[in-house]
Amino acid sequence: MSDISILIRNDAGEEERTVEAGTRAWQLFADDPDVVAARVGGALKDLSYELAAGDAVESVAIGSPDGLDILRHSTAHVLAQAVQQVFPDAKLGIGPPITDGFYYDFDVESPFVPEDLAKLETAMRKIIKENQRFERRVTNDADALTELADEPYKVELIGLKGSGNAEDAAEGAGAEVGAGELTIYDNINRKGEVAWKDLCRGPHLPTTKRIPAFKLMRSAAAYWRGDEKNKQLQRIYGTAWPTKEELEEHLHRLEEAEKRDHRRLGRELDLFSFPDEIGSGLPVFHPKGGVIKREMEDYVRQRHIEEGFSYVGTPHITKDGVFHTSGHLPYYADTMFPPMEFEGANYQLKAMNCPMHNLIFSSRGRSYRELPLRLFEFGHVYRYEKSGVIHGLTRVRGFAQDDSHSYCTPEQAPDEVKHLLDFMLSVLRDFGLDDFYLELSTRDDSKPDKFVGSDEDWATATEILEKVATESGLDLVPDPGGAAFYGPKISVQAKDAIGRTWQMGTVQYDFNQPARFGLEYTSSDGSKQQPVMIHSAKFGSIERFLGVLVEHYAGAFPPWLAPIQVEGIPIAERHADYLYDVAAQLRKQGIRVEVDDSDDRMQKKIRNAQLQKVPFMVIAGDADVEAGAVSFRYRDGRQDNGVPIAEAIERVVAAVRSREQV
Repeated sequence: MSDISILIRNDAGEEERTVEAGTRAWQLFADDPDVVAARVGGALKDLSYELAAGDAVESVAIGSPDGLDILRHSTAHVLAQAVQQVFPDAKLGIGPPITDGFYYDFDVESPFVPEDLAKLETAMRKIIKENQRFERRVTNDADALTELADEPYKVELIGLKGSGNAEDAAEGAGAEVGAGELTIYDNINRKGEVAWKDLCRGPHLPTTKRIPAFKLMRSAAAYWRGDEKNKQLQRIYGTAWPTKEELEEHLHRLEEAEKRDHRRLGRELDLFSFPDEIGSGLPVFHPKGGVIKREMEDYVRQRHIEEGFSYVGTPHITKDGVFHTSGHLPYYADTMFPPMEFEGANYQLKAMNCPMHNLIFSSRGRSYRELPLRLFEFGHVYRYEKSGVIHGLTRVRGFAQDDSHSYCTPEQAPDEVKHLLDFMLSVLRDFGLDDFYLELSTRDDSKPDKFVGSDEDWATATEILEKVATESGLDLVPDPGGAAFYGPKISVQAKDAIGRTWQMGTVQYDFNQPARFGLEYTSSDGSKQQPVMIHSAKFGSIERFLGVLVEHYAGAFPPWLAPIQVEGIPIAERHADYLYDVAAQLRKQGIRVEVDDSDDRMQKKIRNAQLQKVPFMVIAGDADVEAGAVSFRYRDGRQDNGVPIAEAIERVVAAVRSREQV
């Protein structure tokens, strides 16, 4: 048998190696049990892949992002096999990997119940123990349609393949079928028989026994291909990890996340609600939630003024022509509420503020001396999110953006992007978020119809954003294809107190709208020039950011944001007036304070304040009244007795004004 030359890449560099023709990828990495796949010429391949001369090969470890996806997608296949063992009439939908786990959709007669999940886990363990081999085979449309004739949803996906839009046809459909080669994976048992099969692009683990730790989490209803006009299927969610320890850590994080769920804490702390009478995804803020929201607005409004922005205001509704001019229609039509027709024109609830800011810019002539011109508003926008994705405050249909737009010369653009990024990071740090990385979203060159502008414009904008992001010193992660239709963007990804990552603010470079609106300024030589427009939102949306903060702090806000900053607790009824006087002094310093003069015993009052996560308590009894002092108690249970009133007030005021994270 002849030899072939291949290139092996790893962290240490590149090594040219001669191997026998017919060598499989697994033979290169047989000594490393953590390797679950190979990347050959940039494409993920099963370890059974037969190497060809000139191949550049990299190992894919189970703990890497690609390795985790392969582990979880393989586990989804084991789940589907188990479902069809336990429920033989079940029809298969799709089963992609997702963040921290996987799901698979099924058409079954009755919804799954918790007892079903327990049965399925047992069946999955048996499949895993059988050490079934994942074996890939290439097929064609006609053969696949015959072979999978009893699987109507797979048949539908095969029909989509030829249109070239299979990956766009449904969330996760890209894991099943694309516009290229059609493949089926067989699960081969110890007897060499096909125990089960599924339409899939792969790759997969070598065998089921390479699944170390998994758990089925829950079931839910889901429309086929994400379209509410289609049949409702049953979706099972699960998670899989390289070790049992990592699985336990993940489950612990989920348990902690459940305790921090902002929807539950919003009810318990009386911050906000979602009345059915108003509509899904449209929150109302109660007085305590309103306090936090107002503090956030006051803070970021003042910060924008300090950073050179002018505060503006625009209406909630507009003729739809401005969205055609901006280019948002038809690109964003599916996420906008239907138009309203009156007085011979179509009006839309605004889904973004930028077109109206462009009209402010163009309302009179502009000189280069005014640039960069920075406009800012709390613009309330409305987006028609599908009911299945609405989630508390973090995914709503009506929200306020701390939206800003900078108009500058091309030469000023790099410095303005840096200014906006530094501004955004400082805002997040003031709110207690300080673990970041950046994501650079660029266009997908394979889908030119989804983006506007010349190659030169995109190259210039992307280069500027990438340079500024790199110079920030933060890790930069590419997001190919994630750009807005009008230009690339930098987004800040921030980790919360339990390690979850949230997308926060964005900086977007826009060379499209200035041209479409005919924006211009007079340059130093008297010529008319087109400005660059840079979008930025520091919170993203106030509602979403507040929801993130509730979970980050588990409802225990730092004193400057806490709805009630001080709770006065009289030991007996006769001490209430004394604490009302202390409260009045605190209010003169701008402190939010309440006195609990209920009939509850002191310990119950303290407990109530702790449940409401009040940062400070001032307690008074006979000795305190006589000494002109209070017992000063912190939220974590620490207590200093006999603190003079003036000192107690000073402690509170200092903590609030410094934005101390108590």
